[in-house]
Amino acid sequence: MKRRYLSHYLWRRAQSIDELAGMARRRLPAFAWEYVHGGAEDEITLGDNRRAFSAWGFQPRTLVDVEDRNSQTTLLGQPAAMPLAIAPTGYNGMLWKDADIALARAAASRNIPFTLSTVSCNSLEAVAEAVPDARLWFQLYVLDDQAVRDDMLARAQAAGAETLLVTTDTVVLGRREWDARSFVNPRRLGLPYLVDTALHPQWAWRALWPQGLPTLGNLMKYLPKEQQSAASAASFINQRMSRRLTWETLTEIRERWPGKLLIKGITNATDAREAKRIGADGVVVTNHGGRQLDGAPATLDALPEVVDAVGEDLHVLLDSGIRRGSDIAKAVALGAEGVLCGRATLYGLALGGEAGAAHALDLLRDQLHNLMAQLGRPTLDQLTPACLRRTPYVAVGSDAPNRSGSRSPAGESPGDLP
Repeated sequence: MKRRYLSHYLWRRAQSIDELAGMARRRLPAFAWEYVHGGAEDEITLGDNRRAFSAWGFQPRTLVDVEDRNSQTTLLGQPAAMPLAIAPTGYNGMLWKDADIALARAAASRNIPFTLSTVSCNSLEAVAEAVPDARLWFQLYVLDDQAVRDDMLARAQAAGAETLLVTTDTVVLGRREWDARSFVNPRRLGLPYLVDTALHPQWAWRALWPQGLPTLGNLMKYLPKEQQSAASAASFINQRMSRRLTWETLTEIRERWPGKLLIKGITNATDAREAKRIGADGVVVTNHGGRQLDGAPATLDALPEVVDAVGEDLHVLLDSGIRRGSDIAKAVALGAEGVLCGRATLYGLALGGEAGAAHALDLLRDQLHNLMAQLGRPTLDQLTPACLRRTPYVAVGSDAPNRSGSRSPAGESPGDLP
């Protein structure tokens, strides 16, 4: 028990994202930890996302002036302090009060974009008002009601969102078996999890006091007044996700959205070329953090095919599995303009709110700068395939925590949470 409470203070000394994850697991009730950390079915893709990064080693150069390392870059044509944006993640209010606002502030303070999810607890309007200097992106789940979809697009534009990410890989939800164990129905915990939750008063005070279970801010407008609860919002999004999402739908969205458009959920050249055909500005190579189709390719493995197909014409970003600055470097070396990172910042958020999320970002930035120096490549444009080598070794362990929070054998480490 003492260790759990100490984690609230010791996170400031954490030296890696995995250390933050272990602390977050001790602080969070089981249902919240499972939601943040888990994947679909046997979690093969969840582990593959990390194994794919482990399969690449580095080829360093020496006798290079690395006094000044520079991770400054552009993401979708706008400056960023490093090639990273915070990924869209939902239900963050179960981790920390006003969590989406805290994440947006952390991103703004570190000069990187923040992506708000359709199923965020703070609404577009609330985030835009609270963090006017945020570089705001918005992730859209396409619902079967066109009026709702069009209204969310209008709201995102009015809130100042510069980029729209349309998620394409959730026409049905993946089988997340841990979720079925935790809940007897949407947002109603089973008895063992209720008992466990009662044993985490510090978490309850930080996340639930005094308003109780957070609602999904972006969806409240579309629910009857008598049904504006977290459970009703969860049921709404589960029932109304469009099963008829096609490239024609994305063409319509492209015509209505005036800003940058990213198609999120691309893992092959054919779909990447289709994204180019409809006029998208870019794609996000992702498998939804291993939370949808178990057995889908690891994103780092899928990246080169997509880059070869459209990399000269579209912005290509990658997410799922980012845990270290070296992961960012590997993605950039293989052709990504940058990465989206969700779980890493959530671990920090769960421990320290805005400051915890900012600490996670600082760890990734500092690790990236250190790696660039050791590689003898002090600027991002020097991160090319020549920096990498395929490693012949089979990993017998990894730095990522497994579901119990200890160090895991190869293949059990987590993916990202878009």
